Amino acid sequence: MLMSTKVVEILSAEEIRRTVNRMASQIIERSRDLSQIVLIGIYTRGVSFAHLLARQIEALENVDVLVGALDITFYRDDLDTIGLRTPARTDIPFDLTGKTVVLVDDVIYKGRTIRAALNAVNEYGRPEVIRLAVLVDRGHREVPIQPDFVGKQLPTAKEEIVKVYLQDWDQKDAVELIGD
Repeated sequence: MLMSTKVVEILSAEEIRRTVNRMASQIIERSRDLSQIVLIGIYTRGVSFAHLLARQIEALENVDVLVGALDITFYRDDLDTIGLRTPARTDIPFDLTGKTVVLVDDVIYKGRTIRAALNAVNEYGRPEVIRLAVLVDRGHREVPIQPDFVGKQLPTAKEEIVKVYLQDWDQKDAVELIGD
């Protein structure tokens, strides 16, 4: 007997648009000096999400926001379990010293990706402060890391999968919960 997989849309394209607007506004409100904000997206969809947030901050405040892209492959503590992967190219062509860095990712789960990103960021300077923005927080943390800006709190079962689709990467915007 075949088991069917249930797919539930959690956020539509319109809901993602409103979420990006809200989160960009929250980042603006929490920042003393918008000229010091740097968004660093974690590959893969964190980079696309960082660009969405940057465009919205720019639209709301008429300021240019620097955006970088971070690959955390060699900073992970689970390389032995995730298998071989080809690293993406980290692109942070500016010094982070003294900046307000907002790490951006699509989903936070156990927190290990963010822990690795924090280690990687130190290679590019010493930020004044590092904040975390995620589109979906699904819980189940294994390390004491909590996001500062959250699009959607989504308590999940460990066996469920949260799949984020972003236009720049997937040609559509949506968030789905996949489970049995």
